[in-house]
Amino acid sequence: MRIATRSGRTVLVSADTASIVDVARASGGRFGPEPRGVYDAWDEFVDWATGSSIDFAADGVPVVLEELGPPSTDPRQVFAIGLNYRDHADEAGLEHPDSPPAFTKWVGSFAGPVGRLELPAATVDWEAELVVVIGRRAERVTAADAWSYVAGLTVGQDYSERALQLSGPAPQFSLGKSFPGFAPQGPWLVTPDEVADPDNLTIECRINGETMQKSSTSRLIFPVPTLVERLSSVVPLMPGDVIFTGTPAGVGGARTPAVFLQAGDVVETTIEGIGSLRQTCVAP
Repeated sequence: MRIATRSGRTVLVSADTASIVDVARASGGRFGPEPRGVYDAWDEFVDWATGSSIDFAADGVPVVLEELGPPSTDPRQVFAIGLNYRDHADEAGLEHPDSPPAFTKWVGSFAGPVGRLELPAATVDWEAELVVVIGRRAERVTAADAWSYVAGLTVGQDYSERALQLSGPAPQFSLGKSFPGFAPQGPWLVTPDEVADPDNLTIECRINGETMQKSSTSRLIFPVPTLVERLSSVVPLMPGDVIFTGTPAGVGGARTPAVFLQAGDVVETTIEGIGSLRQTCVAP
């Protein structure tokens, strides 16, 4: 199953991703329209959605990627994980962590899958990421059970303004990664059962058609089940919560010389079995 948001309303996406149907209208008001209400009733929603005979041809409207928003528009909590690929830790010259380094990206940075990215400074970097959305309250769950708490997976970018991120005696990771548009996600949420191997997905970032990052989520130091286990051992994860799982090697700031985004650049981020994002960089 694939779900997305359009004008703040949850929609179901057809198997061929060509059309969408409004969940609140299709369910007679039982679910939605706001995404949080859908995640709060996730198990019941899945039962309804998988058991319904929705006629996308008759009731659907065409998918317009520019009209879609992030799959979870107002999560209670947003987690972002740093240094979660060995090759990225190596390119940063840092030791591999023995526990997941966590920070946040504020919801004001959320954006849909396609649009413009305003560059607030000359040192904006890219970070392709697999993003997880939680479907059930998770508190002290084990890695073995963790996938059952995941609503689905989507594509994300953790855009980062490096000068602010690394400024001061205490780095400003969350602020440097939370300018408007710095957390695009989408184009839709894909439930784990729709992905052949959710622990082994090709992830790629291209800028102006040139591949800058290409890896697999199988190379995560802390894979999705471990992240859910570790995070939920500290704080309960709530339905609709969002987890950015980290980025592989190939970021601009680690290159010699460093490379950062410029107005006119087009950034495309793709994850196998899920879909793609596209942002066009513009001057402020």
